[in-house]
Parts: sequence; C-alpha cells; structure tokens
Amino acid sequence: MSTSTTAPAPAKPAPVEVSTEVKEKAEKLKAEANEHFKNQAYDKAIDLYTAAIEINPNPIYYANRSFAYFKIESIGYALNDASKAIELDRTYTKAYYRRAAAYMSLGKFKLALRDYEAVYKVKPNDVDAKTKYTECNKIVKRLAFEKAISVDSKSVAESINFDSMSIEDEYSGPSLENDKVTLKFMLDLMETYKAQGKLHRKYAYKILMDIKALFMTQDSLIHISVEDEAKFTVCGDIHGQFYDLMNIFKLNGLPSTENPYLFNGDFVDRGSFSVECIFTLFGFKLLYPNHFFMARGNHESAYMNQIYGFEGEVKSKYTDLMAQFFTEVYNWLPLCHCINNKVLVMHGGLFSSDTVTLEDIRTIDRNRQPPDEGLMCELLWSDPQIPNGRAPSKRGVGVHFGPDVTKAFLERNKLEYVIRSHEVKQDGYEVAHDGKCITVFSAPNYWSIPTLNP
Repeated sequence: MSTSTTAPAPAKPAPVEVSTEVKEKAEKLKAEANEHFKNQAYDKAIDLYTAAIEINPNPIYYANRSFAYFKIESIGYALNDASKAIELDRTYTKAYYRRAAAYMSLGKFKLALRDYEAVYKVKPNDVDAKTKYTECNKIVKRLAFEKAISVDSKSVAESINFDSMSIEDEYSGPSLENDKVTLKFMLDLMETYKAQGKLHRKYAYKILMDIKALFMTQDSLIHISVEDEAKFTVCGDIHGQFYDLMNIFKLNGLPSTENPYLFNGDFVDRGSFSVECIFTLFGFKLLYPNHFFMARGNHESAYMNQIYGFEGEVKSKYTDLMAQFFTEVYNWLPLCHCINNKVLVMHGGLFSSDTVTLEDIRTIDRNRQPPDEGLMCELLWSDPQIPNGRAPSKRGVGVHFGPDVTKAFLERNKLEYVIRSHEVKQDGYEVAHDGKCITVFSAPNYWSIPTLNP
C-alpha cells in the first residue's frame, strides 16, 4: 500500500503592524491625494496614494488609487489595485465597485457582473448597487441574445421610417437641402449648437445613414495624398468638447478642399457635447469626403460609450435606437491613414508582432466591436514607452512599444514616422522615439469634467 502526503497551503502573511504615527501620516497623504483628485490632477493623486500605500498598505488607498488610474484610462492598473484592495479586505464593497468598473471598460461584462452581484448580495436595499447590478445584467443578457441571433441580425437602418418623421413648424434649426449636406447647412448647424440648439432627428438619422454608407465603401487603411507645401491638419482626441472643437476651426480655419483635416478618434465620451461634436464631424465628412478624414478611436465602441457617457447622452437627446445606430456606424470607421506613403496615423499605436505590414492593416475586418487582442485592438489601444522593447499595457489591453519597435516598423514599411493620439499631453502634443512617434491630443479642457469624490 502506498501513501501520499499533501503539503499544507502556505499561511497568509500576518498583517503588518503600523504605528499610530505612520497611520496618521498615511491619512494626511490620502487627504492631500483626494484634493488633487477633486481638481482632476490625477497623476499627483496617484503619486500621493502610492506614498500612503508604501507606508500603510490599506485597502482604501488601493481602491482610491484604482479610481484615479481609471480616470486616466490605465484600466489594467485600476484592475490590479481593486483586486489588491479586495485581497486585503474581502468585505470592502467599494473595491468591488472599482474592479467591476474596470472590467466594464474592458468589455468583460460577466466578470463585472460577478463583482456587482457580490455588492448587491451584501447591500440588497442599496439603490446604486441594485441599479449597477441590473444594468450590467441586462448587458450580459443582451450580448448573449445578440450572439444567439447574430446570423439573423438586421441593421437599425431597416427600422427607420423617414416618412413618419415630420418637421415641426416651430423647428428653427438647420435643414438639409435635397437630403444633402451643404456648407450653409454646416454653418447653420454649428451656430445652432453654439446656441444650445438641436438638430432635428430626421436630419440626424439621414446623416447617420449617409455616413455609414460612405464608410462601408472604404478600407481599414486609407491612403491620403497631400501636395508638396500644402497644409494638412491632424487633430487628436476631442472627447465631446464642442467648444474646443469650434476653437480649433476658429484658429485653424474651417474644413474645406484647401484646408483638409484628419480627426484621429475619440470624438465622444466624457464631455457633455459629444452629440454635437460627432454630427459636426460627420457633416464635414459628407461635405468634403476626399478632404476630411476620421479614424476610429478606442472610445468609438459600445462598451466604452456605455461607461463614459455617450450612450446616455444620445438616449437623452434622441433615442435608444439612435444610440444603437451609432454603434453600427462606428464599426465601419477606418482604423488608420497613411499620408503620402510616409506618415502612418492611428489612434493608439503599434503592435505586439514584428511582422505587421500596411497590407495587413488594410485588410483588417473592422466591422465589429474592438477585440481584446490582435491588430485592431493594438491600433486602438497601444501606447509608446521610453525603454526599448515591449511591455504589458497599463490599460489592460494593447501593448507598450519602445523606440526600437517604432524604428523597425517604419523601416519595414518604408515610412518616416507615426502620428497617434490616445493620451493626454499638457502641451497638446509630444514628440518621442527620436522624432519618429508623435502624439497629438486636442481636448484642452479634458480634465474639467466634473467627477465623483474617491
């Protein structure tokens, strides 16, 4: 007869004893961090939460730092901190909230539901807990239903009846001329939006129908030709900041055949005027299809719009049906642009593979929600880093890529440099990787959006 033994599981490390003096110092650091958080100085808040954690690894500090990471879209770090807070205190419900929000941002709704359910079981009478659990559960069920009937799914466009949409006598906003966008329409539209007015739903749906049809004719990689000495403007994230968008046009001129633009993703979410931004951009794309370009960002996706505000804004200003239609349109946005076969422009960055070519990008099947890995994911989510090589992304998806990765990619594809967006830059831009990787960010009031206290 043989016998076997199993080694006992290692005991959990005993909690570190922290003196009262150290606890008080950590609390002061947390209080200071909270003030920076309230003022949207998230990087400073993170530094102070980190200092507090180093002397007193408290679950509250981890949860607060998780929220700060969440605000700057370092979702991977936010997820890790929330999990650490739960490890330290499995009864700390705020940590479950933080982790669920991170999972939601990554499109991992089943994992988010598990955390929301944990909170709801502990606090069945809490309205917020019930609301978040119910909303997440609806998403999980809807996605399962959509997957089951995906072969028979129909476009939202098929349910739109323009004949049933009458233009009311009191409507004073812009009107399409023969169902087409004109310069007069665009000028009237911008003035209407500046005056807090609204585009009639009939014209809004018509623009969405036409822009979807236009994007469907295009590849995932668009080649752009710009004449020598001609002006061409690349703009980064707008994030629903309509008045900042208007200021760009004031300073740099309105789009035209002589003044072409490329808007490099993240047109919506966070800001309160995402609807106004997106219809303005779509309108100019229809007016100047060969001189006005738009690329998909990581926020042009259903789950990001659910978390960061665009879906709710569309439902408030129009309908749930229109919110669904936007998702369809975003699926057809091009992913990348190449200017004069020299400059590659994408929202996020480069790849985990050393063998990617422009042809690989051109043939990406983009008519879908962004996956959590692969070329499409990395185009939307990746970020540059200072060291050579690659590293896991702080965002939880995509990769960090170094100067050597950029150099090798450019040489392989006979390019000179890349332009990307996706990250807030204090001066609106940053030149990195020996001048070969330029970041452009175009929402100067990005951090002015009100937020909850940590």
